[in-house]
Order: sequence, then structure tokens, then C-alpha cells
Amino acid sequence: MKPTKVNLNHNSHLRKIFIRFSIVLMSISKISSQEIGRPKAQPYTIEGTYEKLKKKYPFIQPLNLEFPKNIKVKKDVEYKTRNGKSLLADIYFPGNSSREYPGIILVHGGGWISGSKENEKFLAQELASKGYVAMAINYSLSDVAKYPAAVEDIKDALKFLKKHHKEFALNRKKIAVGGNSAGAQLATLVGVKDKVQAIVNIDGIVSFIHPESEEGTYAAYWFGATKVQNFKLWKEASPLEYIGKNTPATLFINSSQPRFHAGRDDMMKLLKSYNIATEFHEIKDSPHSFWLVQPWFDETLQYIVDFLDKVLKN
Repeated sequence: MKPTKVNLNHNSHLRKIFIRFSIVLMSISKISSQEIGRPKAQPYTIEGTYEKLKKKYPFIQPLNLEFPKNIKVKKDVEYKTRNGKSLLADIYFPGNSSREYPGIILVHGGGWISGSKENEKFLAQELASKGYVAMAINYSLSDVAKYPAAVEDIKDALKFLKKHHKEFALNRKKIAVGGNSAGAQLATLVGVKDKVQAIVNIDGIVSFIHPESEEGTYAAYWFGATKVQNFKLWKEASPLEYIGKNTPATLFINSSQPRFHAGRDDMMKLLKSYNIATEFHEIKDSPHSFWLVQPWFDETLQYIVDFLDKVLKN
């Protein structure tokens, strides 16, 4: 019986492939086991934003608007609890309750990790003075609960507002969701999946997986996973994935910072293909968070009122 001949070159090639494959598996395992570190987030407030922006934009002015005389506000309304903690909202509404008004849920920004309903108070009160019921909400931030908790909170806020429509003279069939920055992404996601009549997106991305998207550490911390670790989750949270014939009319108001436009043009193209009303306005030479200071606040407010009047009041 002749001994079996061994192809040493062949075995050597297989061994190299095996070693390379093992290295790849180890790399993937290392990435998957990495903990997502908390970003060094600063408190996100109206006052802090003004102090930060005035260094580069010395002409801006802080927001200092008197409370309109034709409206009322109910503050710190508990719209739900999560793990025993109250989630609160401030609801601004027209003082004249002789007729029903359209409404809007306002979702603050802050990288899903900071900010509060206080950031929306001026926008809420001004919208109320223009004939809208405006509900500025707190929601679960990423230190407390990961995605999709914040999305669920906004949906529950919407249910709460509809349930209590009589108290605020709200027309339940005419409600918008709006937000800025991370709040815009959240509001848009709820808007494309729930039954609302309009979306107002102020400088928020509509896709985490779009080539234009640069969201990284803040999103990863909110998701509890990097894009590599859980691509499916990042895709699931992208409003662009849900555009269809029933998507509501959508307004985009953007800064001149390209990364906050991620997915906007593609979303608008899809909306137009379904003959759904959509428009965008870019605040020229503006930074992110432009809506929290003057003169950009007034410009932002006017775009919103003009759009909502067309969509919800006609």
C-alpha cells in the first residue's frame, strides 16, 4: 500500500486562509463587545446656546418674548410615567375656547441625551398665540432609557393630547408633530408612522444610514450599539424608510450645516412622487440651533405658521 502524498503547499494555503478568517472573527467579536461610552454632553438650554453662539455671531440677540395675552398655559402636566418617573408637558393653548384649534406636539433637541421642554416654551407660546394648541414635552433621554423609549413617549403624548382635547379646545383631526435637531428626527419618525396631519422638521436628520449622515457617538449611545453592531436598529429609526402615500405633509427648516440635512432631499423627492405637500427653507449662514436665538427665531416661526396654516387651517 502506497503512502498518501501530502500537498504541503495546499495545506499551507488553507492555514493562511484559516488564520485570516480567525483574525476577522476576532475583530468582529471585539467590536461587538465594546461598551458604548457616554458622550461628553453639555446641558442644552436656550441661555447656554446663546452664550455659545454669540462668540461667532455677535449680532444675535437672546430670546426675550413676553407671554401673549391671548393664550393660557397648563404647566407640568403628567402625560405618562416610565419606571415610576413622571414625564411632564407644558400645554399652551388659545384663551378663546369658543371653537376648536389644530395642535402640535413639540419635541426638543439635545442629541437624545439632554435638553428639556423649556427649550420649546417660546415657540409653543407663539404658536398658541397664532391659534394652535402647542404641547411641549419632556421624554426619556438616553441616560434613562434607550431607543425606542423616546419614540413611545411621543406617541403617548399624542394619545394624551387627543384624549384631553376638550380641555384645550383641540381639533383631534388636525395635529402636527414637530421638533428640532434630535427632536426633529424623533418627531419625523413618529409622524411617518402615526396618524398625524403634518410634520415640522427643524434641522434634524431623517436617516441614520444615509451617505450624508454623520451621526455617531450620540446616536450610538442612544441605540446602545454602533451602526456596525446593529445596523438593523439604525435603519429602523430612520424616518426615510417609511415614506409612502399616507405620509403627512412635511416642512423642513434647515441651517447651512450640511450634515443636519441627511436624507432630506431623498425624502422630499419621495413625498413629491406621492403628491404630498412638502417644502424646505434654509436659514442662510446660520449655525445649528439657530431657532433658539434672534433673528432666526422669528424667521423660523414664520415659516412654521405659514406652512401649518396652509395644511391644518384650510
